[in-house]
Amino acid sequence: MVDIHSKYLEQAVEALGSLPGIGKRTALRLALHLLDKDLVEVENLANAMVLLKQHVRYCVSCNNISDRETCAICENPLRDHATICLVENIRDVLAIENTHVYRGVYHVLGGVISPIEGIGPNDLSIELLIQRLQKEEINEIIFALPATVEGDTTGFYIFRKIAPFNVKASILARGIAVGDNLEYTDEISLSRSIQQRLPYSIETELNK
Repeated sequence: MVDIHSKYLEQAVEALGSLPGIGKRTALRLALHLLDKDLVEVENLANAMVLLKQHVRYCVSCNNISDRETCAICENPLRDHATICLVENIRDVLAIENTHVYRGVYHVLGGVISPIEGIGPNDLSIELLIQRLQKEEINEIIFALPATVEGDTTGFYIFRKIAPFNVKASILARGIAVGDNLEYTDEISLSRSIQQRLPYSIETELNK
């Protein structure tokens, strides 16, 4: 990494480099790119980020992102509100929505259980899911969690938590490879996995 002979450029590089997936060289390239842009363009970018932080919130029902208290999916009367697709994060919602085959609603956990990263059940929106089961008429929960150790652990935990409720539990079919995240899965494989989902059980997970 070359020496940066400007404290302002160095600050910009440090700020951009704090973003996930952005290394020092990429951060420097982005900072220099912004330096060549008109001030209005840079201000528009900065304002967009500030407005994002100020106004985007999490849906009180499903924990998806929303500009209002309740997200557009939860407010849509044409969606199947008796079917919940359980996902790790908002990127998974976007990936499934891009398939155009799922017409139910979602529940975004906000992560998966990972003791190594210090993420436990109380750090996720599991209690919010339980509250939905207590208040709403839910027929099915689709476990669309990552095919990883952390995803399986989270699935086991939640499966036991929802056991007292009369709700069908299913899991995506094997179109999703072990170790894959939904956001990186092609739309055709993801569509088939949703349509050909299997009953969820501890045995189903162990035999994957």
